[in-house]
Amino acid sequence: MKEYRPPRGFRDFPPEVMLLRREVIGKVVRVFERYGFDPIDTPAVEHWETLAGKYGEEAEGKLIWRFTDPWSGKEYALRYDLTVPLARFVSNRQDLPLPFKRYHIAPVWRHEEPQRGRYREFYQCDVDIVGSPYPEADAEVIEVISEALRELGFSGFKVRLNDRRLLAAVFEEELGLKDPLPVYRAVDKLDKIGPEGVKRELSRAAGEAVAEKVMDLISLGGDLEALRSLCSRYSHNARAKEACDHLEQVLSLVGGVTFDFSLVRGLDYYTGPIVEVVLDQPKIGSVAGGGRYDGLIGLFTGKEMPATGASLGIERIIDAGVELGIFKPPRSTVADVYVVVVDWAYFKYAWRAARELRSNGINVRLDVSRASEEAQRRRARRLGAPVMLFVGKSEAESGTVTVYSPAKGERAVVRLEEAHLVIKRFLS
Repeated sequence: MKEYRPPRGFRDFPPEVMLLRREVIGKVVRVFERYGFDPIDTPAVEHWETLAGKYGEEAEGKLIWRFTDPWSGKEYALRYDLTVPLARFVSNRQDLPLPFKRYHIAPVWRHEEPQRGRYREFYQCDVDIVGSPYPEADAEVIEVISEALRELGFSGFKVRLNDRRLLAAVFEEELGLKDPLPVYRAVDKLDKIGPEGVKRELSRAAGEAVAEKVMDLISLGGDLEALRSLCSRYSHNARAKEACDHLEQVLSLVGGVTFDFSLVRGLDYYTGPIVEVVLDQPKIGSVAGGGRYDGLIGLFTGKEMPATGASLGIERIIDAGVELGIFKPPRSTVADVYVVVVDWAYFKYAWRAARELRSNGINVRLDVSRASEEAQRRRARRLGAPVMLFVGKSEAESGTVTVYSPAKGERAVVRLEEAHLVIKRFLS
């Protein structure tokens, strides 16, 4: 018999995986809301003209899922990230109180080759601040992303920071590059293809001399003193000085951040500080990243509006957390209680018992298969339901239920009206 699978890069999620994903995303949401970010949502499908001209040649030529509607002939695309849809959203709203602080957790799609930690459909968890040009906005974005990772149980990670203005100023002075975007795109592949691969791409694009110089420059980095040392060499350059002052203020607010001149971020819309988070182990690439994009909203409105943000790559975070043993897959059901019908002649009493427990806020799975008691027990154990509740002739006639906790090894026969109290004790 033919086996039907999802397309490459797309995945099915069984209940035990969905429960883990929901638990992880729930923790992220609690951190985002602790910092005062409010939720929004946008459509999965955008007009192609909304996304066109925002990301760069590679993304728009190869990676965006783009299609023509056969009925209208109009061009549409699946969203590539959550940032450009945010810019469109803000451009249509004149009533937003500024600064506007939002989070958005939703799937995005990229037509790239699937590999470890990289899928064609995946979730992003974004936080953004619109309307503040100041370093404290960038610092808060870094802080909330770092806090979310700590909340999830990660301790071994590095936050890397750089600034597009500093990169542009240095590359222009040292290399004479008026348009550094092709260099950014090559250097952004450092994690994927390694230093030699990046050097080959740079040599093809700009020549060996430029490639050598770029590789020397991107080796710079370290602590605050390393930043100050680099900045002192370009203090005469207004753009470099603006970037250095901004980065120093960010670093004065957040700790545990490393200045890294090899960080470029490949998307075209970044204009200022850029950030990326990588785990010490496993070597899975960046698990979070973002930066300032002061010009993006202006592409829709014609008026520049400052904005900064970052995104958690929830797929890589979950994969890494499982590999490190931080995330233990939860049970395979949301049910707190599995009702085992001992005698199907008394199913109506079992129905009543389930209804009584649900009214007290307990998740109940009632077997409706008319299977044997043993088959129901096996099913409950396989699903990992923490409590079993047995209903048969003696329970129905006495108005009781038998409650059993496999984990605690405890059994109790109680009045139906009091069963929720015993079950909540077992669950605790």
